[in-house]
Amino acid sequence: MATPDSLALFTGLGLSENKARETLKNAALSTQLREAATQAQRTLGSAIDKATGTLLYGLASRLRDTRRLPFLVSYIANKKIHTELQLSAALEYVRSHPLDPIDTEDFEHKCGVGVVVTPEQIEEAVEATINRHRSQLLVERYHFNMGLLMGEARAALKWADGKMVKHEVDMQVLHLLGPKMEADLEKKPKAAKARPEDTDRKTAKDVVENGEVAGQTLSLMEQLRGEALKFHKPGENYKTPGYVTTPHTMDLLKQHLEITGGQVRTRFPPEPNGILHIGHAKAINFNFGYAKANNGICFLRFDDTNPEKEEAKFFTAIYDMVTWLGYTPYKVTYASDYFDQLYAWAVELIHRGQAYVCHQRVEELKGHNSLPSPWRERPVEESLLLFEAMRKGKFAEGEATLRMKLVMEDGKMDPVAYRVKYTPHHRTGDKWCIYPTYDYTHCLCDSIEHITHSLCTKEFQARRSSYFWLCNALDVYCPVQWEYGRLNLHYAVVSKRKILQLVAAGAVRDWDDPRLFTLTALRRRGFPPEAINNFCARVGVTVAQTTMEPHLLEACVRDVLNDTAPRAMAVLEPLKVVITNFPASKPLDIQVPNFPADETKGFHRIPFASTVFIERTDFKEESEPGYKRLAWGQPVGLRHTGYVIELQHVVKGSSGCVECLEVTCRRADTGEKPKAFIHWVSQPLVCEIRLYERLFQHKNPEDPVEVPGGFLSDLNPASLHVVEGALVDCSVALAKSFDKFQFERLGYFSVDPDSQQGQLIFNRTVTLKEDPGKV
Repeated sequence: MATPDSLALFTGLGLSENKARETLKNAALSTQLREAATQAQRTLGSAIDKATGTLLYGLASRLRDTRRLPFLVSYIANKKIHTELQLSAALEYVRSHPLDPIDTEDFEHKCGVGVVVTPEQIEEAVEATINRHRSQLLVERYHFNMGLLMGEARAALKWADGKMVKHEVDMQVLHLLGPKMEADLEKKPKAAKARPEDTDRKTAKDVVENGEVAGQTLSLMEQLRGEALKFHKPGENYKTPGYVTTPHTMDLLKQHLEITGGQVRTRFPPEPNGILHIGHAKAINFNFGYAKANNGICFLRFDDTNPEKEEAKFFTAIYDMVTWLGYTPYKVTYASDYFDQLYAWAVELIHRGQAYVCHQRVEELKGHNSLPSPWRERPVEESLLLFEAMRKGKFAEGEATLRMKLVMEDGKMDPVAYRVKYTPHHRTGDKWCIYPTYDYTHCLCDSIEHITHSLCTKEFQARRSSYFWLCNALDVYCPVQWEYGRLNLHYAVVSKRKILQLVAAGAVRDWDDPRLFTLTALRRRGFPPEAINNFCARVGVTVAQTTMEPHLLEACVRDVLNDTAPRAMAVLEPLKVVITNFPASKPLDIQVPNFPADETKGFHRIPFASTVFIERTDFKEESEPGYKRLAWGQPVGLRHTGYVIELQHVVKGSSGCVECLEVTCRRADTGEKPKAFIHWVSQPLVCEIRLYERLFQHKNPEDPVEVPGGFLSDLNPASLHVVEGALVDCSVALAKSFDKFQFERLGYFSVDPDSQQGQLIFNRTVTLKEDPGKV
């Protein structure tokens, strides 16, 4: 329970009330932060300012060796460490120097204590950087990668204030180039087409906190090369900060190198209990991409240790999505492949006095402040007999678990290694009634497969201690776990449990409903896999959790489809138009470019007859200021025909609704050029078109503050609009599922798998990027 005093202390550090309450739920973190704040207040003799409070929170949440807390707090409180950069250096120093005493002179030197960077030094460093790139800057002007200037200037002045450096860069660039001109505001021209083997070298961008992107940086492959990430080299695991060594470490690493030949090895380890979502796309790109960028291999390993929730369709769908994104696993493996070895190691762990059988109930083990187990010190022989009894089915579910003797980084004590489950396994059948947990399985499977870089999302950082502990407790090869930030999207939910709720409520059809952000849903909606990979490149290899705006993903989709989706014409709200002076006795055969901007990509043919259909919104009986389409006295051109039509008569039904227009036509080159050219269809196919909008109305539908009624109360009633009588030109008649088109002036569309012969259904993938003033 959060006490008023505790809340006041933490909010006094600059934490929001919500953040303070969340912190108080973590006993280990809140205890460490309370100690840090109390000591800082004693040192300062006054209230803690927000900048100091932020550093104290960063210290408490990241420091593993609690003995160093007073030492580091004194530096922060006395303003000797006053930047995030210095704090990171200090934490790194104490991690790599675990023995007492700390050499304060060396510590202060490595952490920039007492280093003063003057404005003059910043000015000189920035000037030197700009001079190195002066000629390129003058050519590219504001299209130049300004992040490069920042990076080089910061490298020259390691302890300089980042904001001051950026301000100086901005000022000196402005002085050199002058204010931005119109050409500087235009989108940078696309680079020449890349070779097929370089298709992964798309532009990547830095992420900023509001989910936008800015600043051109490295391609995804360049970001994922080991040197860029500063990852350890294979076999040099011991050089990683925080890596725990034992007397056996070097021999195990030598054996590891003999087996792998120094090759980079990664793995993508999904649980087969649901469909992958957009966040997994980053994980796939990171794991497979890192291996590819460093000439290594990547396993697809299914973490199938929970048979209650696993289904065959999820295994198939996960494999399909990995290959759809363009990656081929070196090998497909399963945690269940190693059940016999994992069990043998569990027995060995008990023999070594590092694990015991416990009878605490599940509810007693929840949270971070559970009571210590009264069975923690039971004799080894007794635990061995009880663990064998667990395997033979002599305990009911929940009556016994095998627990490991360690305290994890988040304060959780003795995580469970095995639990009883009487559920047949899809691969091992009824052979087992005990199954290993993630905390036990993951690092050991990594060890068996000789993974060099175990890449996990940030929430698994609290498991790093158990990862190293377990491998070392069994004296087996220990890989290195590296954490990166999760990728989330606004206006979305990706939780498997919540998607099941959406399906049960009838809000969506299934896991692949195009309004969701599962990968199967994005494929069904028509998102190309290249666009998703490019989006991951834009997000970058970030450590912090990133929540992006959906329109940034849609922009990547447009970039790809603009070059790959052939054009066609479709009319969603048809209005019949009869050309009374049609220039031929039979329909004309019109040649239309598949890509008007590049006619080398071919053409298709469509009929142009005396009866055509236009969008109802392309006609107004009474024109308005700025309206450029068909109206009395205002002719329009028909795209690709070379003809202009002019209104002669409006035919209305009994209700007064316009049913038909009668027009005359003339060659476009025989008179005044019309103000607009509109799309049309003639002798078309009747199709169903599904128009999608956001599923949720608020950015954060799972946030109880933003949406008090829960995410199911936030559904957008207009998220799907089905147009059943849409007309599409006959060039798409032979289209297959997932074929993609740009319907001119309407957007990008993809053929839905529900389509049947002669009954095509299209999903709108994304709208076109319209000009703000276009009418």
